[in-house]
Amino acid sequence: MGKLAFIFPGQGAQYVGMGKDFYEKIPVCRKIIEKAGKISELNLERICFEENEKISITEYTQIAMIAVEAAILKALEEQGIYPDITAGLSLGEYGAVLASGAMSLEDVFYTVRKRGIYMQEAVPQGGAMAAVLGMEAKLVEKICKETQGMVSVANYNCPGQIVITGEKEAVEKGAKRLKEGGAKRILPLQVSGPFHCEMLKEAGEKLFEVLEKISLQDIKIPYVSNVTAQMVTEKVQIKSLLVEQVSSPVRWQQCVETMIENGVDTFVEIGPGRTLSGFVKKINRNVTMMNIQTVEDFQVVSEQLRERGNGNVEK
Repeated sequence: MGKLAFIFPGQGAQYVGMGKDFYEKIPVCRKIIEKAGKISELNLERICFEENEKISITEYTQIAMIAVEAAILKALEEQGIYPDITAGLSLGEYGAVLASGAMSLEDVFYTVRKRGIYMQEAVPQGGAMAAVLGMEAKLVEKICKETQGMVSVANYNCPGQIVITGEKEAVEKGAKRLKEGGAKRILPLQVSGPFHCEMLKEAGEKLFEVLEKISLQDIKIPYVSNVTAQMVTEKVQIKSLLVEQVSSPVRWQQCVETMIENGVDTFVEIGPGRTLSGFVKKINRNVTMMNIQTVEDFQVVSEQLRERGNGNVEK
C-alpha cells in the first residue's frame, strides 16, 4: 500500500469564513484558533469569520491561515490519523513542520506572526508577481536572467505554471519577453509584494533571530522543503531552510515529485481552497487527492483514511 501525505496551502488561498465550522463544531479546533489569537494578540475569529480587509493583508493572512490549518491537523491527530510524509507551499510549510512534530503549536504561531509582519515590512514599493502559463521552466529561467532588472522565478507550481517575481518594471519587461518567447498567457497577480526573491532577504534575516530562540524537537514525520525539494529528517536543517525559504523559489512541483518517488499515492490538502489539489493532479494524475476545508470534508476523509488503513497508528 502507498503512503499518505498531508499538504498545506499557502497565502492566497484564504477566504472569509475559513475554519468557521471547525471552530463551532469541534472543541479542539476552537481551542487552537483561540490559542493562535492569544499568542498573536489578534482577534482571529473576526479576521477569519467576518468580512474584513485584514484577511488579505500579509501580516494578518499568514497567522489566520496557519491557525485554521493547525486546527484541522489537530482534529485529524485526535482521530489518530497521521501522514507518512508532509509538505506545504510557502507559508504552508509551517503546517508541515508542525505535522512533523519538530515545532510546538506555540512556536509555530509566534514564528508565523513574526514572519507575516517582517514580510509585510520588507515589501518595497514597486514589487510585482505574475503567473506564466504554458512555458517550460528552463526557458522561463533563461528569459528572466536575460531581462534587465530584478526578476526571477518565485514558484514552480506544476507543469505549465511558473510564477515570476521582482521589481515591477523588470517583471513587466520579463512578461513581455516571455509572451514573445511563446508563453500562452501571462497573468499579473494581485499580491501585496514580490515574494520569494532577493528583495525579501531582510525579512529572512529578521526571521532568523526569531527562530534562533526556538527549541526544536526531533522530527517524527519527515517533511519536504520548499527550498531543496528534499526530505528533511534532522531538526538541525529546519531553521536555515525556513530562513532561506522567504527569499528562495518555492519548488512545489519538485516537492510533490519527491513525495511520489518516496511512495506517496494519496495526498490530503488541509486548509482553505483546492489550489494544491489542482497542482498535484497536473503533476501526476494517478495519485488520489482529498481535501479538508470543511467539517463535512473532515468527516468524509477521516472515514476514507480509516478504511484505507494508512496513517491511523500513532507515531
